[in-house]
Amino acid sequence: MDRLSEPEVWRDLYVMLGTTAGALIGLLFIVTSLHLGDIVNNQAYRLRARNNSLYLLALVIEAALILAPQPMKALGIELLLISLFLLQLHLRIIYKFYLRNRALGERGGFQIGNATRFVTSRILGVAGGIALIMGFSWGLYLETACYLLFLTSIVMNAWSIMLGVGEEKGATRTG
Repeated sequence: MDRLSEPEVWRDLYVMLGTTAGALIGLLFIVTSLHLGDIVNNQAYRLRARNNSLYLLALVIEAALILAPQPMKALGIELLLISLFLLQLHLRIIYKFYLRNRALGERGGFQIGNATRFVTSRILGVAGGIALIMGFSWGLYLETACYLLFLTSIVMNAWSIMLGVGEEKGATRTG
């Protein structure tokens, strides 16, 4: 049996990653509630804050699935489905805020670089899921790269929302 497919090899890493995502969900709720009026009044911020919550929840679920005792093929199918769902969501967001309504995207702080990181992370997740389904345990490395890049993208997305809300408040104060 390949040592990579033994759950205890990945256990500590995914306990830490799942805990990190869970803690960030709590922080996101606190920050969102502190600036609720600003976020509710801006469609782009509202959608991005909601999606960040969904993304972090997906990361907690992914960590739980990786930690759950199950065959690698089943894990691969589960992670593939999550990545495909999130990939189509990111592509719809790019269409909405970059191609269809760029002004709304700019007002909400949409950044194509961050969107590219989101898409790239999910392509890694799709590849990792397929590798696990095919019996290649190195797919967990792709899944871990997906997870880390996705987590980084979520943090960058949250940071740009906070900066945008701060800029809008500063413009209101000086305007």
